[in-house]
Amino acid sequence: MIRIAVADYGAGNLVSICRALEVVGSEPVVVRDPEALRGADALVVPGVGAAGPAMERLRRRRLVEPILAWIGADRPFLGICLGLQLLFERSDEDGAATLGVLAGRTVLLAAAPTLPHIGWNTVERPADEPLFDGVAPGAAFYFVHSYVAAPDDPSVVIAESEHGSRFPAAIARGNVFAVQFHPERSGPDGLRLLSNFRSIVAGIPAGVGA
Repeated sequence: MIRIAVADYGAGNLVSICRALEVVGSEPVVVRDPEALRGADALVVPGVGAAGPAMERLRRRRLVEPILAWIGADRPFLGICLGLQLLFERSDEDGAATLGVLAGRTVLLAAAPTLPHIGWNTVERPADEPLFDGVAPGAAFYFVHSYVAAPDDPSVVIAESEHGSRFPAAIARGNVFAVQFHPERSGPDGLRLLSNFRSIVAGIPAGVGA
């Protein structure tokens, strides 16, 4: 059984994400302190809300350094929504310094007809990616956000969506993956993506056993 740690810093939809991880055959473990990371095979950082309060909660729970060490060791990581945005250096939302794993910052979604961007939207990916194995090109996922990542290195972007302007819907670098949408609220395709992440953690090739 793949054991997936889910960081609880008061901003994530923990019940939904943990249930979805169970459905795809993994064992979610809610993490509220560094000790709870022991024995985990992967780490998920979910989240909704603003970057500044989220970083403060992570600091209070002494999770910032363990998360950075986890990613630095190239261990499997999945960020969801705010969990994607926190990977960058700074957020324009409140000026908060974030994790700085990737160069770039979080910016307001430009030219958006409505904010926040809430609801289903198609996700396009330029190439085959293991995280999206078995998901049809242009499949729709569920979004809730007003800010998006603006990476310095566009090669980390593996999928895009559009709401007024195009924005990164998913990023990847090594074993670090993150999505702007909520797979736990995105029906069968969202579950497929989480199943693919489980398979990546287990070292199962794309299309096998998912």
